[in-house]
Amino acid sequence: MSTSTDTTVRGAPQPGGPRKNSLTAGQMPRWTWIAVAMGALVLAAGLTALLGGGSFSWTGWLIFSAILYIVGMYVTTYVIENKRRATDGIWRNLVWSAFILALIPLISVVWTVFANGLPTLLANPQLLWTDMDGVTGADDIATQNEGASLQGGFLHGLAGTLMITLMATIISVPIGLLTSIFLVEYSRGGWFSRSIIFFVDVMTGIPSIVAGLFAFAVMEMFITTFIGESPRHVQMIKMGLTAAIALSVLMIPVVVRSTEEMLRVVPNELREASYALGVRKWRTIFKVVLPTAMSGIASGITLAIARVTGETAPILVTAGYAAATNWNPFSEWMTALPVFIYRQLMNPTAPAAGLPSADRAWAAALVLIVIVMLLNLAARIIAKAFAPKNSGR
Repeated sequence: MSTSTDTTVRGAPQPGGPRKNSLTAGQMPRWTWIAVAMGALVLAAGLTALLGGGSFSWTGWLIFSAILYIVGMYVTTYVIENKRRATDGIWRNLVWSAFILALIPLISVVWTVFANGLPTLLANPQLLWTDMDGVTGADDIATQNEGASLQGGFLHGLAGTLMITLMATIISVPIGLLTSIFLVEYSRGGWFSRSIIFFVDVMTGIPSIVAGLFAFAVMEMFITTFIGESPRHVQMIKMGLTAAIALSVLMIPVVVRSTEEMLRVVPNELREASYALGVRKWRTIFKVVLPTAMSGIASGITLAIARVTGETAPILVTAGYAAATNWNPFSEWMTALPVFIYRQLMNPTAPAAGLPSADRAWAAALVLIVIVMLLNLAARIIAKAFAPKNSGR
Protein backbone atom coordinates (compact mmCIF):
# COMPACT_ATOMS: atom_id res chain seq x y z
CA MET A 1 0.00 0.00 0.00
CA SER A 2 1.59 3.25 -1.09
CA THR A 3 1.38 6.50 0.80
CA SER A 4 1.49 9.95 -0.79
CA THR A 5 3.37 12.84 0.72
CA ASP A 6 1.95 16.40 0.50
CA THR A 7 4.81 18.38 -0.98
CA THR A 8 2.81 21.57 -1.55
CA VAL A 9 4.86 24.57 -0.42
CA ARG A 10 2.92 27.34 1.19
CA GLY A 11 2.95 30.46 -0.93
CA ALA A 12 3.95 28.60 -4.13
CA PRO A 13 1.79 29.08 -7.23
CA GLN A 14 -0.94 26.45 -7.53
CA PRO A 15 -2.07 25.01 -10.85
CA GLY A 16 -5.09 26.91 -12.04
CA GLY A 17 -4.96 29.35 -9.11
CA PRO A 18 -3.80 32.98 -8.83
CA ARG A 19 -0.12 33.73 -8.40
CA LYS A 20 0.53 35.13 -4.88
CA ASN A 21 3.57 36.61 -3.20
CA SER A 22 3.75 36.28 0.57
CA LEU A 23 6.08 39.29 0.82
CA THR A 24 3.58 41.73 -0.71
CA ALA A 25 0.39 40.19 0.63
CA GLY A 26 -1.68 42.67 2.63
CA GLN A 27 0.12 45.73 1.24
CA MET A 28 -1.39 48.58 -0.73
CA PRO A 29 -0.35 49.04 -4.37
CA ARG A 30 1.95 51.97 -5.05
CA TRP A 31 -0.73 53.77 -7.05
CA THR A 32 -3.18 53.84 -4.15
CA TRP A 33 -2.32 57.38 -3.07
CA ILE A 34 -2.84 58.64 -6.63
CA ALA A 35 -6.32 57.11 -6.77
CA VAL A 36 -7.23 58.51 -3.35
CA ALA A 37 -5.89 61.94 -4.29
CA MET A 38 -7.89 62.03 -7.54
CA GLY A 39 -11.03 60.97 -5.71
CA ALA A 40 -10.45 63.61 -3.04
CA LEU A 41 -9.99 66.33 -5.68
CA VAL A 42 -13.19 65.39 -7.49
CA LEU A 43 -15.26 65.05 -4.32
CA ALA A 44 -13.85 68.30 -2.89
CA ALA A 45 -14.79 70.14 -6.10
CA GLY A 46 -18.39 68.98 -5.73
CA LEU A 47 -18.52 69.95 -2.04
CA THR A 48 -17.02 73.36 -2.75
CA ALA A 49 -19.52 74.13 -5.49
CA LEU A 50 -22.41 72.83 -3.36
CA LEU A 51 -21.52 74.78 -0.21
CA GLY A 52 -20.54 77.88 -2.17
CA GLY A 53 -24.01 78.32 -3.62
CA GLY A 54 -22.83 77.85 -7.18
CA SER A 55 -19.60 79.85 -6.84
CA PHE A 56 -16.30 78.00 -6.81
CA SER A 57 -13.58 78.84 -4.27
CA TRP A 58 -10.06 77.63 -4.98
CA THR A 59 -9.06 77.98 -1.34
CA GLY A 60 -12.01 75.94 -0.11
CA TRP A 61 -11.35 73.32 -2.80
CA LEU A 62 -7.74 72.86 -1.65
CA ILE A 63 -8.75 72.66 2.02
CA PHE A 64 -11.48 70.10 1.36
CA SER A 65 -9.12 68.10 -0.88
CA ALA A 66 -6.45 67.90 1.83
CA ILE A 67 -8.96 66.80 4.47
CA LEU A 68 -10.58 64.21 2.25
CA TYR A 69 -7.19 62.86 1.13
CA ILE A 70 -5.97 62.40 4.72
CA VAL A 71 -9.21 60.70 5.77
CA GLY A 72 -9.31 58.59 2.62
CA MET A 73 -5.75 57.37 3.01
CA TYR A 74 -6.40 56.47 6.65
CA VAL A 75 -9.50 54.44 5.84
CA THR A 76 -7.87 52.74 2.84
CA THR A 77 -4.74 51.81 4.81
CA TYR A 78 -6.84 50.59 7.74
CA VAL A 79 -8.93 48.31 5.50
CA ILE A 80 -6.15 46.94 3.31
CA GLU A 81 -3.26 46.76 5.80
CA ASN A 82 -3.77 47.36 9.53
CA LYS A 83 -4.45 50.00 12.16
CA ARG A 84 -0.77 50.58 12.99
CA ARG A 85 0.14 51.47 9.41
CA ALA A 86 -2.98 53.61 9.10
CA THR A 87 -2.05 55.61 12.20
CA ASP A 88 1.50 56.02 10.96
CA GLY A 89 0.18 57.18 7.59
CA ILE A 90 -2.21 59.77 8.99
CA TRP A 91 0.54 61.39 11.05
CA ARG A 92 2.88 61.38 8.07
CA ASN A 93 0.22 63.06 5.95
CA LEU A 94 -0.47 65.63 8.67
CA VAL A 95 3.24 66.50 8.81
CA TRP A 96 3.38 66.91 5.05
CA SER A 97 0.23 69.03 5.12
CA ALA A 98 1.72 71.31 7.77
CA PHE A 99 4.90 71.64 5.71
CA ILE A 100 2.98 72.56 2.55
CA LEU A 101 0.79 74.97 4.54
CA ALA A 102 3.89 76.72 5.87
CA LEU A 103 5.43 76.80 2.40
CA ILE A 104 2.45 78.48 0.73
CA PRO A 105 2.94 81.97 2.30
CA LEU A 106 6.67 81.90 1.53
CA ILE A 107 6.11 81.00 -2.12
CA SER A 108 3.31 83.56 -2.34
CA VAL A 109 5.50 86.37 -0.96
CA VAL A 110 8.46 85.55 -3.18
CA TRP A 111 6.26 85.21 -6.27
CA THR A 112 4.44 88.49 -5.57
CA VAL A 113 7.66 90.43 -5.08
CA PHE A 114 9.29 88.96 -8.18
CA ALA A 115 6.18 89.47 -10.30
CA ASN A 116 5.88 93.13 -9.29
CA GLY A 117 9.52 94.10 -8.88
CA LEU A 118 11.37 92.27 -11.63
CA PRO A 119 9.66 93.97 -14.62
CA THR A 120 10.31 97.40 -13.09
CA LEU A 121 13.94 96.57 -12.38
CA LEU A 122 14.55 95.17 -15.85
CA ALA A 123 12.91 98.15 -17.53
CA ASN A 124 14.67 100.68 -15.27
CA PRO A 125 18.09 99.33 -14.24
CA GLN A 126 19.17 102.87 -13.31
CA LEU A 127 17.26 102.37 -10.05
CA LEU A 128 20.34 100.55 -8.77
CA TRP A 129 22.77 103.47 -9.25
CA THR A 130 20.62 106.58 -8.77
CA ASP A 131 18.95 108.07 -5.69
CA MET A 132 15.95 110.31 -5.03
CA ASP A 133 17.92 113.55 -4.81
CA GLY A 134 16.20 116.11 -7.04
CA VAL A 135 13.23 113.88 -7.92
CA THR A 136 9.93 115.72 -7.48
CA GLY A 137 6.26 114.92 -7.74
CA ALA A 138 6.15 116.43 -11.22
CA ASP A 139 8.51 113.69 -12.44
CA ASP A 140 6.20 110.96 -11.16
CA ILE A 141 3.14 112.67 -12.60
CA ALA A 142 4.87 112.81 -15.98
CA THR A 143 5.81 109.13 -15.67
CA GLN A 144 2.28 108.01 -14.84
CA ASN A 145 0.28 110.31 -17.11
CA GLU A 146 2.61 110.98 -20.04
CA GLY A 147 4.67 107.78 -20.15
CA ALA A 148 7.98 109.45 -19.27
CA SER A 149 10.84 107.31 -17.97
CA LEU A 150 10.89 106.50 -14.29
CA GLN A 151 13.14 108.87 -12.36
CA GLY A 152 15.14 108.26 -9.20
CA GLY A 153 16.31 105.07 -7.58
CA PHE A 154 17.39 103.49 -4.31
CA LEU A 155 21.18 103.74 -4.34
CA HIS A 156 20.99 105.70 -1.07
CA GLY A 157 19.04 102.79 0.44
CA LEU A 158 21.62 100.26 -0.69
CA ALA A 159 24.45 102.38 0.67
CA GLY A 160 22.67 102.88 3.99
CA THR A 161 21.85 99.20 4.37
CA LEU A 162 25.44 98.23 3.61
CA MET A 163 27.06 100.72 5.98
CA ILE A 164 24.61 100.28 8.86
CA THR A 165 24.75 96.49 8.68
CA LEU A 166 28.56 96.55 8.46
CA MET A 167 28.82 98.78 11.52
CA ALA A 168 26.34 96.60 13.44
CA THR A 169 28.38 93.51 12.57
CA ILE A 170 31.61 95.14 13.73
CA ILE A 171 29.96 95.96 17.06
CA SER A 172 28.05 92.72 17.60
CA VAL A 173 30.43 89.94 16.55
CA PRO A 174 33.28 90.66 19.03
CA ILE A 175 30.85 91.21 21.92
CA GLY A 176 28.80 88.11 21.13
CA LEU A 177 31.84 85.93 20.48
CA LEU A 178 33.68 86.91 23.67
CA THR A 179 30.50 86.55 25.74
CA SER A 180 30.01 83.02 24.44
CA ILE A 181 33.63 82.13 25.17
CA PHE A 182 33.21 83.35 28.74
CA LEU A 183 29.98 81.38 29.26
CA VAL A 184 31.41 78.12 27.91
CA GLU A 185 35.10 78.21 28.80
CA TYR A 186 35.45 80.36 31.93
CA SER A 187 32.16 80.51 33.84
CA ARG A 188 31.38 77.92 36.49
CA GLY A 189 27.62 78.26 36.46
CA GLY A 190 27.57 81.04 39.04
CA TRP A 191 25.07 83.82 39.47
CA PHE A 192 26.93 86.10 37.07
CA SER A 193 26.84 83.65 34.15
CA ARG A 194 23.20 82.78 34.89
CA SER A 195 22.37 86.49 34.84
CA ILE A 196 24.04 86.88 31.46
CA ILE A 197 22.10 83.95 30.03
CA PHE A 198 18.85 85.38 31.43
CA PHE A 199 19.39 88.82 29.90
CA VAL A 200 20.48 87.31 26.57
CA ASP A 201 17.22 85.35 26.47
CA VAL A 202 15.28 88.53 27.27
CA MET A 203 17.11 90.43 24.52
CA THR A 204 16.23 87.70 22.03
CA GLY A 205 12.55 88.60 22.27
CA ILE A 206 12.88 92.37 22.57
CA PRO A 207 10.79 94.36 20.03
CA SER A 208 12.89 96.07 17.39
CA ILE A 209 11.35 99.49 18.08
CA VAL A 210 12.56 99.23 21.70
CA ALA A 211 16.09 98.62 20.42
CA GLY A 212 15.78 101.76 18.30
CA LEU A 213 14.58 103.86 21.23
CA PHE A 214 17.40 102.49 23.39
CA ALA A 215 20.04 103.41 20.81
CA PHE A 216 18.52 106.88 20.39
CA ALA A 217 18.57 107.45 24.17
CA VAL A 218 22.18 106.24 24.47
CA MET A 219 23.41 108.54 21.71
CA GLU A 220 21.43 111.46 23.11
CA MET A 221 23.00 110.97 26.53
CA PHE A 222 26.46 110.69 25.00
CA ILE A 223 26.11 113.80 22.83
CA THR A 224 24.57 115.97 25.55
CA THR A 225 27.22 114.84 28.05
CA PHE A 226 30.38 115.22 25.96
CA ILE A 227 29.36 117.68 23.25
CA GLY A 228 26.56 119.64 24.86
CA GLU A 229 23.06 120.54 23.84
CA SER A 230 22.53 122.50 20.66
CA PRO A 231 19.61 123.34 18.37
CA ARG A 232 20.79 120.53 16.06
CA HIS A 233 21.55 117.84 18.63
CA VAL A 234 18.50 115.81 17.57
CA GLN A 235 19.76 115.87 13.97
CA MET A 236 23.19 114.89 15.24
CA ILE A 237 21.76 111.84 16.99
CA LYS A 238 20.13 110.46 13.86
CA MET A 239 22.94 108.89 11.87
CA GLY A 240 24.16 105.53 10.69
CA LEU A 241 26.09 104.78 13.87
CA THR A 242 22.97 105.13 16.02
CA ALA A 243 21.11 102.74 13.73
CA ALA A 244 24.03 100.30 13.91
CA ILE A 245 23.84 100.36 17.73
CA ALA A 246 20.12 99.59 17.53
CA LEU A 247 20.71 96.66 15.18
CA SER A 248 23.56 95.38 17.36
CA VAL A 249 21.10 95.09 20.25
CA LEU A 250 19.14 92.68 18.06
CA MET A 251 22.21 90.87 16.71
CA ILE A 252 24.16 90.25 19.92
CA PRO A 253 21.76 87.69 21.50
CA VAL A 254 21.59 85.72 18.23
CA VAL A 255 25.39 85.64 17.96
CA VAL A 256 25.76 84.71 21.64
CA ARG A 257 23.27 81.86 21.48
CA SER A 258 24.49 80.35 18.20
CA THR A 259 28.18 80.62 19.19
CA GLU A 260 27.52 79.20 22.65
CA GLU A 261 25.81 76.13 21.23
CA MET A 262 28.65 75.56 18.75
CA LEU A 263 31.31 75.85 21.44
CA ARG A 264 29.51 73.38 23.68
CA VAL A 265 29.51 70.64 21.03
CA VAL A 266 33.30 70.74 20.71
CA PRO A 267 34.55 67.52 22.38
CA ASN A 268 36.35 68.06 25.69
CA GLU A 269 38.96 65.54 24.57
CA LEU A 270 40.37 68.17 22.18
CA ARG A 271 40.78 70.66 25.00
CA GLU A 272 42.34 68.06 27.30
CA ALA A 273 44.78 66.96 24.62
CA SER A 274 45.88 70.56 24.12
CA TYR A 275 46.28 71.10 27.87
CA ALA A 276 48.31 67.89 28.11
CA LEU A 277 50.81 69.36 25.63
CA GLY A 278 51.26 72.38 27.86
CA VAL A 279 49.26 74.83 25.74
CA ARG A 280 47.74 77.73 27.67
CA LYS A 281 43.97 78.00 27.91
CA TRP A 282 43.58 81.14 25.79
CA ARG A 283 45.70 79.62 23.06
CA THR A 284 43.70 76.38 23.21
CA ILE A 285 40.52 78.38 22.73
CA PHE A 286 41.81 80.34 19.74
CA LYS A 287 43.79 77.52 18.10
CA VAL A 288 41.67 74.44 18.85
CA VAL A 289 38.15 75.27 20.05
CA LEU A 290 37.27 78.16 17.74
CA PRO A 291 38.56 76.53 14.52
CA THR A 292 36.62 73.38 15.33
CA ALA A 293 33.37 75.31 15.87
CA MET A 294 34.00 77.90 13.14
CA SER A 295 31.50 76.33 10.75
CA GLY A 296 28.53 76.85 13.07
CA ILE A 297 29.83 80.20 14.34
CA ALA A 298 30.16 81.66 10.84
CA SER A 299 26.75 80.34 9.87
CA GLY A 300 25.12 81.84 12.99
CA ILE A 301 26.74 85.23 12.39
CA THR A 302 25.60 85.30 8.77
CA LEU A 303 22.04 84.41 9.76
CA ALA A 304 22.10 87.16 12.42
CA ILE A 305 23.14 89.66 9.74
CA ALA A 306 20.31 88.47 7.49
CA ARG A 307 17.86 88.85 10.37
CA VAL A 308 18.59 92.55 10.96
CA THR A 309 18.98 93.52 7.30
CA GLY A 310 15.23 93.88 6.85
CA GLU A 311 14.50 95.85 10.03
CA THR A 312 12.57 99.07 9.47
CA ALA A 313 11.38 100.55 12.78
CA PRO A 314 14.74 100.94 14.58
CA ILE A 315 16.42 102.45 11.50
CA LEU A 316 13.53 104.87 10.95
CA VAL A 317 13.88 106.07 14.55
CA THR A 318 17.67 106.26 14.64
CA ALA A 319 18.81 107.10 11.10
CA GLY A 320 15.90 109.07 9.67
CA TYR A 321 15.37 109.41 5.94
CA ALA A 322 17.56 111.12 3.35
CA ALA A 323 16.96 111.46 -0.37
CA ALA A 324 20.68 111.68 -1.20
CA THR A 325 23.32 108.98 -0.89
CA ASN A 326 25.36 109.14 2.32
CA TRP A 327 28.31 106.77 2.78
CA ASN A 328 29.42 108.26 6.14
CA PRO A 329 27.72 106.50 9.10
CA PHE A 330 29.11 109.08 11.55
CA SER A 331 27.39 112.13 10.08
CA GLU A 332 23.95 113.11 8.75
CA TRP A 333 20.88 111.02 8.15
CA MET A 334 20.97 107.74 6.25
CA THR A 335 18.37 105.66 4.46
CA ALA A 336 18.14 101.87 4.44
CA LEU A 337 16.21 99.80 1.92
CA PRO A 338 13.37 98.87 4.33
CA VAL A 339 12.87 102.54 5.23
CA PHE A 340 12.92 103.51 1.55
CA ILE A 341 10.24 100.91 0.76
CA TYR A 342 8.09 102.13 3.65
CA ARG A 343 8.37 105.79 2.64
CA GLN A 344 7.63 105.12 -1.01
CA LEU A 345 4.45 103.24 -0.13
CA MET A 346 3.19 105.43 2.71
CA ASN A 347 4.37 108.82 1.42
CA PRO A 348 4.58 108.72 -2.38
CA THR A 349 6.68 111.34 -4.09
CA ALA A 350 3.52 112.48 -5.90
CA PRO A 351 0.36 111.69 -3.87
CA ALA A 352 -1.74 112.19 -7.00
CA ALA A 353 0.42 109.72 -8.94
CA GLY A 354 1.46 106.90 -6.63
CA LEU A 355 2.20 104.24 -9.23
CA PRO A 356 5.87 105.23 -9.85
CA SER A 357 6.57 105.23 -6.10
CA ALA A 358 4.96 101.79 -5.79
CA ASP A 359 7.12 100.54 -8.68
CA ARG A 360 10.27 101.77 -6.91
CA ALA A 361 9.12 100.11 -3.68
CA TRP A 362 8.55 96.74 -5.39
CA ALA A 363 11.94 96.90 -7.12
CA ALA A 364 13.66 97.76 -3.82
CA ALA A 365 11.79 94.92 -2.07
CA LEU A 366 13.05 92.51 -4.73
CA VAL A 367 16.64 93.65 -4.20
CA LEU A 368 16.23 93.31 -0.42
CA ILE A 369 14.88 89.76 -0.72
CA VAL A 370 17.74 88.84 -3.04
CA ILE A 371 20.25 90.22 -0.50
CA VAL A 372 18.68 88.17 2.30
CA MET A 373 18.66 85.05 0.10
CA LEU A 374 22.32 85.57 -0.77
CA LEU A 375 23.20 85.96 2.91
CA ASN A 376 21.44 82.70 3.75
CA LEU A 377 23.21 81.00 0.85
CA ALA A 378 26.51 82.43 2.08
CA ALA A 379 25.78 80.98 5.52
CA ARG A 380 25.42 77.51 4.04
CA ILE A 381 28.55 77.88 1.92
CA ILE A 382 30.57 79.16 4.88
CA ALA A 383 29.28 76.34 7.09
CA LYS A 384 30.32 73.79 4.49
CA ALA A 385 33.70 75.43 3.88
CA PHE A 386 34.65 75.57 7.57
CA ALA A 387 33.17 72.18 8.47
CA PRO A 388 35.72 69.66 9.78
CA LYS A 389 37.06 67.56 6.93
CA ASN A 390 36.83 63.77 7.02
CA SER A 391 40.04 61.79 7.01
CA GLY A 392 38.95 60.04 3.82
CA ARG A 393 38.43 56.65 5.36
